[in-house]
Amino acid sequence: MPTSLSFERHVAITEAAGARLAALVAEAGLGAAVPTCPAWDARALMAHQAMVHRWSTAQITGAAPEAVPNQTTLRERPDLTAYYDQGLALLLAALRAAPADLTAMTFLNDAPPPRHFWARRQAHETTMHAVDALAAVLGRTPTAAEADIEPEVAVDGLDELLRGFFTRGRSKLFDGAEYTFVVAPSDSPRRWVVRVAERLTVDPGDDATPPSDAAA
Repeated sequence: MPTSLSFERHVAITEAAGARLAALVAEAGLGAAVPTCPAWDARALMAHQAMVHRWSTAQITGAAPEAVPNQTTLRERPDLTAYYDQGLALLLAALRAAPADLTAMTFLNDAPPPRHFWARRQAHETTMHAVDALAAVLGRTPTAAEADIEPEVAVDGLDELLRGFFTRGRSKLFDGAEYTFVVAPSDSPRRWVVRVAERLTVDPGDDATPPSDAAA
């Protein structure tokens, strides 16, 4: 599946969001509550992202992902911030060194080729957890303006969520009655027509007329 952002852009987003997360966790303090992830404090948030970055790096490089410590173990590291910083650097280096025809596992529907898949996945993963770190600083859920995610980045994340994640497995939105709705961001011409059944399907609706039974 082609994406609306380039591989290089996704790597740059990952780098910026990773640095933002670290700076915000430092500002909040590792013991700060994370309102957008009620079960976590900032230490747990950083441990989770550190684990995900290293697990993703293992997928890209062909190392053993099972060797990456789990996030519960990582929470106990006294050098967690340095461990996180090193893991982010390793991820970025792995992405930049990966060949365009990389062979690696992917796990979403309609995914781009593996190298781009992992850049995109970590761009959005890290961006959203940076917003969680901002919530820890603010003590509440950030507004869209405070989150400061560029519309084109948010739209690409929506596309991954709708076409990649939501179409996996049996739809949790399906209650026995099939229906259709349209996802239509107010600041983008992009559209997605979502058809809810036992298996959810999502079609790009940029140039499509929404079905008569669709709710915007």
